[in-house]
Amino acid sequence: MEVRIYYEDTDCGGVVYYANYLKYFERARTQYLEARGLSVAGLMTEGSVFVVVRAELDYRSPARYGETLVVETVVSEVTAASFTFSHVIRERESQRVVVEGSARLAATDGNGKVTRLDKAMVAALQSGARSA
Repeated sequence: MEVRIYYEDTDCGGVVYYANYLKYFERARTQYLEARGLSVAGLMTEGSVFVVVRAELDYRSPARYGETLVVETVVSEVTAASFTFSHVIRERESQRVVVEGSARLAATDGNGKVTRLDKAMVAALQSGARSA
């Protein structure tokens, strides 16, 4: 997924504001799921809500106003009730690594109670999962 950096994404020095990378991760996760036939809106309607229970980011180099970033996303782990996305963000032209990170999501019933992942969803997630 590509993200073009606009002025609104940056701090007063023209560098991407650090918290915006979490937004980029979120967008990439949604696209990853939708590419595998899993609509986040549809899952919510069916009573499956995913909550981020852990997020980690390692900032490697600054991204700046006017650059275009590429977000690479894979599922690195799937358990009975959660899954972890791993992300690498690179600047498109130079391919330099800007941010690396991950987010673990837990499945809930919409009322905050953790539930098991549906077998079809596990299969869809594992179809794109990275080998351990």
